[in-house]
Amino acid sequence: MSPSIKRRLATLLLLAAALPLSAFADDTLRFGVGLFQPDKEKNDATYRPLAQYLAKQLGRKVELRTVDSWEGLAKSLANGETDIALLGPWGYVLANGNAGAQAVATILYDGKPTYQALIVTRPDSGLNRIEDLKGRSFAFGDKGSTSGYLIPTHQLLKMGIKDPEKFFGKVVYTKHQAIETQVTRGELDAGADYDRNRNAMIEQGLIKAAESKVIWTSAPLPNDAVAVSADLSRDKALVAKLQAALEQAGAALKSDPKLLPAHYTGFVRSDDTLYKSIRDAGLATGKLQPRP
Repeated sequence: MSPSIKRRLATLLLLAAALPLSAFADDTLRFGVGLFQPDKEKNDATYRPLAQYLAKQLGRKVELRTVDSWEGLAKSLANGETDIALLGPWGYVLANGNAGAQAVATILYDGKPTYQALIVTRPDSGLNRIEDLKGRSFAFGDKGSTSGYLIPTHQLLKMGIKDPEKFFGKVVYTKHQAIETQVTRGELDAGADYDRNRNAMIEQGLIKAAESKVIWTSAPLPNDAVAVSADLSRDKALVAKLQAALEQAGAALKSDPKLLPAHYTGFVRSDDTLYKSIRDAGLATGKLQPRP
């Protein structure tokens, strides 16, 4: 190697050393969403407009990632595989407790920031209350689900039912749409769901209202959170920009109806305190460990 080339290489190395690490970092923000739709392809199509909107508002590339379980999405936010996530309340609390993820906004559904967990059965099942479910088949959602797992488990515990596996004759864990479908078909006696999903499935003709009966309803629960990873939460300027973009999504929806899924009407700025009731339920059930 000639002396002149060596000098040029040395100069380039010195310049590179002087640059901040951020100059070499990938500028892409990874946006994770749960599997709200029946399949990944439809889910991606549903949430891609929101990812594109955020990319435009933030001036950064936003990569959409569908994660097929709430538990998996919480873990991906906690371990750094996603930077921003739209995830259920319990999933958020898990990600917050395990890795310091921070809620920055809450979805509005028909203008409301809350929803309710349900237990459903068939109208002709002869089941009218939770006590009637002893020895019957029952479906929970995945273990990262608020309405499908945490809140009904908390309710059972409050009733003195400490071991659902022994209380119910058969227990399965599956997705919310599958729970409603299998209950209405009579394949399961009952299952845990939430009002938004049940109403949407009836509206879309996936189940018939006459074939589904609610026998328990929870107190209002905070809607899904938009949360950022612990690392991203330290970038206060970017978080503020993200919150502003989310708050403006409701107005943008008027000119772009496909920006959000049906019934999603925007976002409201929020923080970790909104999810205290979910954290309390996690602690009460032993599914969440107290912070040291």
